[in-house]
Amino acid sequence: MVFGKRNWGLTVASFLLLGGLILSSCNKQTGYGRRTANKPGKTSASTGGAFSFDANDSSKFFVAKFAEQKIGPRLKYIQGGRTVLGSQEQDIMAFRDNLERTVTIASFYLDETEVTNVDYREFLFYMGRKVSADSIQKLEPKDQVWAGAMSYNDLYDTYYFRFPGFNFYPVAGVSWTQANAYSKWRTEFVSNLIREKNKVDSTLSKKQLIERGVAIAEYRLPNEGEWEYAAKAMIGTQYMDENQEQGRIYPWDGRGLRNPYNIKRKGKQGDFLVNFKRGRGDYAGIAGSKVNDGEILPTNVYDMPPNDFGLYHMAGNMNEWVNDVYRPLSFQDFDDLNPLRKDGIYDEQESYTTTLITDEFRVYKGGSWRDVAYWMSPGTRRFMHQDSATNHIGFRCAMISIGGRGK
Repeated sequence: MVFGKRNWGLTVASFLLLGGLILSSCNKQTGYGRRTANKPGKTSASTGGAFSFDANDSSKFFVAKFAEQKIGPRLKYIQGGRTVLGSQEQDIMAFRDNLERTVTIASFYLDETEVTNVDYREFLFYMGRKVSADSIQKLEPKDQVWAGAMSYNDLYDTYYFRFPGFNFYPVAGVSWTQANAYSKWRTEFVSNLIREKNKVDSTLSKKQLIERGVAIAEYRLPNEGEWEYAAKAMIGTQYMDENQEQGRIYPWDGRGLRNPYNIKRKGKQGDFLVNFKRGRGDYAGIAGSKVNDGEILPTNVYDMPPNDFGLYHMAGNMNEWVNDVYRPLSFQDFDDLNPLRKDGIYDEQESYTTTLITDEFRVYKGGSWRDVAYWMSPGTRRFMHQDSATNHIGFRCAMISIGGRGK
């Protein structure tokens, strides 16, 4: 008797489950369900109107079927998150202009290397087809940055930017203004290549290209917060979800400039991880040594191992321009989500008696081949007029990450 009741109960449950599945399938209409950028369905869930998937037909409502952002070559994805920015080492210069604070940085892309001489010559070549010779002259790197009244570096005035042996060395003598001009040109050039590759009608507006997923986000200089976050690459210290065991003074582990591991980094334990100035008059160490940085000038952008985001020379080789206007107390005024100082708001230049604190002075970061160890820490910061250039400041480009991946 008990056995019969049990079987009867299972039978009833089975019928109820089957009936529910049948009713569920009857209520489901083709093209609906959970919609994502990768699976938008065939018709609108709002109106029932049909979607068009022909990118070149602007007469119908177009919906792209993919969510992957189009980007150019050589960009590394930097996953955003919470971080502590600021100088995490003793402030021996007593600047007190980058105190520690917690912020969140949105995901973005960053060039894996500094922009090279050959990259910048490509820019000048294509710009030469569009603008006058006088305009091109204004975009040329300043060769005179190598000359000195009490030194013989004149050779580099002639050869550093153009000689093939320096093709993949970081461009020098470029101002913040010139770096921004390069970023704008690169955006337009790469956008056209992507549009042609996807065979999209060239008469479509920028808004239409964005809707089709073939208009890239703008190349630009990274914000100071983005640059510092990417340089420290704290993702390499993370374990068990959100635990980070220690901070980083440099873009690698340890408290020194040499490789503390015998397997983790490219190269041997004890090798230098950075191209920098070891001391007064010492730019490379002694000839023949296998553990010094070995470079008197800037070096190939792929020399030295990358950090945990896959970025090369985020310390040393060349300082790098970032987008921010310089103010010594910016950290007090910053928003805590994607901080950026665009101008002197909340800290007007009239408040300062020195002409060095104006909206034309921009931050540069990272240390260079001619800087000592202190400046290799990503938390350090300096500034220079946006139209000035030197032989130790270069740049790399960033691009914001837009849209959820497959969401």
